[in-house]
Amino acid sequence: MLITIPDVLTPEQLSRVQQILKQANFIDGKLSAGKHAGRVKNNQELAANDRMLNELNNTVMGSLVQNKVYQNAALPHRIATAFYARYGSGMAYGDHIDDPIMGPPGASYRTDVSITVFLNNPQDYDGGELSINTSFGTQQFKLPAGHAIMYPSGTLHHVAKVTRGERLVAVTWCQSMIRDPAKRELLYNLNQAREVLMQSSPDADETAQVDTTYINLVRMWAEL
Repeated sequence: MLITIPDVLTPEQLSRVQQILKQANFIDGKLSAGKHAGRVKNNQELAANDRMLNELNNTVMGSLVQNKVYQNAALPHRIATAFYARYGSGMAYGDHIDDPIMGPPGASYRTDVSITVFLNNPQDYDGGELSINTSFGTQQFKLPAGHAIMYPSGTLHHVAKVTRGERLVAVTWCQSMIRDPAKRELLYNLNQAREVLMQSSPDADETAQVDTTYINLVRMWAEL
């Protein structure tokens, strides 16, 4: 399931994030890559000891985890700290699948859902599309600043070469309460119908039936 999340960040938040990234300390992105990804990864990432990292996380991740679309589609259990990546001219990230387990010993998590938050406008750079392989073919994403795309971490994907300008993104992952992506999609679709019914017919019997079914499916499938 591919889900676009609009307006994760406000214009004011984006302005501050972009201001921070202009003066941030970026290092070689290969340093955070797994064995295979390191062969195809060519970007820069914000250093983990950068003094502005906490403010960035409070803004970007704070807004993402409160977003209702993210909550309903990801059903997050464990949430990762974001990586802030910069792609200058000539940089790209070849075909890869995200590592199945990330995080330090004792605080590791399974990557079920991947999220890319776009931090500058598509007019700021040429190329740099995020391409995701799906059963319906390859889909490309180059979203407005502040928007995000969410996709299963087990999908093959790549970032096309940037040929002009600079691409700025935040990338993060989560371990979902629902491991199976097909079950997550069913729950997301069911919850959309559930929320409509709760608004339009809160006291109807069918609303109670859909609500009960959703809640008990989450109970049946959740892994904590």
